[in-house]
Amino acid sequence: MSQSTDRLWGARFKTGPSAALAALSRCPERYFRLTPYDLAGSRAHARELQRAGLLDESETLRTLEALDGIGADFAAGTLHPTLDDEDVHTFIERVLTERLGALGGKLRAGRSRNDQTANDLRLFLRDHARTIATEVLGLQQALVN
Repeated sequence: MSQSTDRLWGARFKTGPSAALAALSRCPERYFRLTPYDLAGSRAHARELQRAGLLDESETLRTLEALDGIGADFAAGTLHPTLDDEDVHTFIERVLTERLGALGGKLRAGRSRNDQTANDLRLFLRDHARTIATEVLGLQQALVN
């Protein structure tokens, strides 16, 4: 498979972008902090695909186990995005298909990358807002004491 067909945009172009354009289109490294949140959304989506009849129970369990494994490996620092992973979504999909084969690609069904990004950011902000609120309460208590 050529580079132009490996990418999400591959079907539209005959050749890949220049190295400069590829570097420009890749998300910043800090964006991969959204990995745990994208994994949470992917777990929920897998359950919804089962509910809709697109995944059977066995496929759902295998997918959830693989997503958990990706999360554990990422948290442990043993799994990292490659330069070919344009964003957190392509990173997770690449690893999922490496681990599950064609089953990993089924998670893409019925998903919008824009919705995934919005959901990831919402989960990230909610998590961090809770942390900030807890820290503010600790500061208030310290000031009162």
